Amino acid sequence: MEKSLVIIPTYNEIENIEAIVRAVMDQPIVPHVLVIDDGSPDGTAQRVRELQDEFGERLLLEERRGKLGLGTAYIHGFKVALARGYDFVFEMDADFSHSPDDLPRLQAACQQEGYDLAIGSRYINGVTVINWPIGRVLMSYFASQYVRLVTGMPVMDATAGFKCYRREVLATINLDRIRFIGYAFQIELKFLAWKHGFKLKELPVIFKDREKGQSKMSVKIFREAFLGVLQIKIGSWFRSYHRPAAPAAKTETVS
Repeated sequence: MEKSLVIIPTYNEIENIEAIVRAVMDQPIVPHVLVIDDGSPDGTAQRVRELQDEFGERLLLEERRGKLGLGTAYIHGFKVALARGYDFVFEMDADFSHSPDDLPRLQAACQQEGYDLAIGSRYINGVTVINWPIGRVLMSYFASQYVRLVTGMPVMDATAGFKCYRREVLATINLDRIRFIGYAFQIELKFLAWKHGFKLKELPVIFKDREKGQSKMSVKIFREAFLGVLQIKIGSWFRSYHRPAAPAAKTETVS
């Protein structure tokens, strides 16, 4: 039986963590959950440990000391997923901006339709974002357009953080060479998957801004993404990419 792992990085998510874990565990794909906590002082990790008594081996916890960045959290989680033999690996926020009900659709795109990376897209059917200030919506939308222009990557939501990978994608990418930790991390992973010849698919999702807790977004993260795109593109000129034996890469959008 193929196994699925949902990776949820956390920092001060005590208001959301129990609810998001329960909502993910209720999904019909029967996933395991890996919470990677960066030393939350609010007791997030302790609440996860308490939930482990209920969910057993389906709920994993990795604790790190200090805020080490979203990208490094996911890379840590990817390595855990590969070591434990998971077949489908998800990225997901803890704050319900990504709906757990969309997890089966993302996995089906990989498991049943043969795609290697399924992306929960905010911009494939217009703009499907709720409760964001218009300035933030415009910044995010045009950032994705900028990424498309610079890299040539045919993805409408380049900074999307709601994704499902086949394990082959993560096993092929050299995770130790990933350089970015914020929005640019999300761009870099998609770009590498695309350049390696994997098949990408964007599915429309509704992104809802958090109702509890505080956003971790900052100007520094946006700056990293803007400059990072140029570095990603220029760096691609000086490296080769191993293409798997599967058919040539394609990206499909759905309505």
